[in-house]
Amino acid sequence: MKMRQFLALLTCIGLSGSAFADLEPYKDYDVSDAVWSVTTVRVHPNMDDVYLEGLTNTWIAGNKIAEKLGQIESWSIFRSDLPQSGEFNLLLIVKFANTADLAPNKEKYDAFMKEFGEEQSKASNETAQRDYPGMRDLTGQYLMREITIK
Repeated sequence: MKMRQFLALLTCIGLSGSAFADLEPYKDYDVSDAVWSVTTVRVHPNMDDVYLEGLTNTWIAGNKIAEKLGQIESWSIFRSDLPQSGEFNLLLIVKFANTADLAPNKEKYDAFMKEFGEEQSKASNETAQRDYPGMRDLTGQYLMREITIK
């Protein structure tokens, strides 16, 4: 009988402890204003360097211009050391100062297109439509914020 009471007491303590474990935003942790757009990519076998080469004229070129214009804060590419494991093996990451920077904006679009150019835009679209489907599969798209525990 005492063992059952002891186990019941432990269960009650465990359940009540979980009620006290809830963290509260801005009191126990902060959420960043910055937001990261993360695209997960499954690059096909033996296509890693070819895909990266294509990105230099499309995704990377566009991000360099957007960064220069202050439309994004930064961009990164991460590649797995184990390319044949998991659902993705490449991450394409763009950091925005806040969610508002993700909203459609004609002035920002016009400034970007002026810098990127009509010819480069056409070439970029052609490469993405013609070549990328045979090199990779997009497996996910995420908007993420940094959580800082206090």
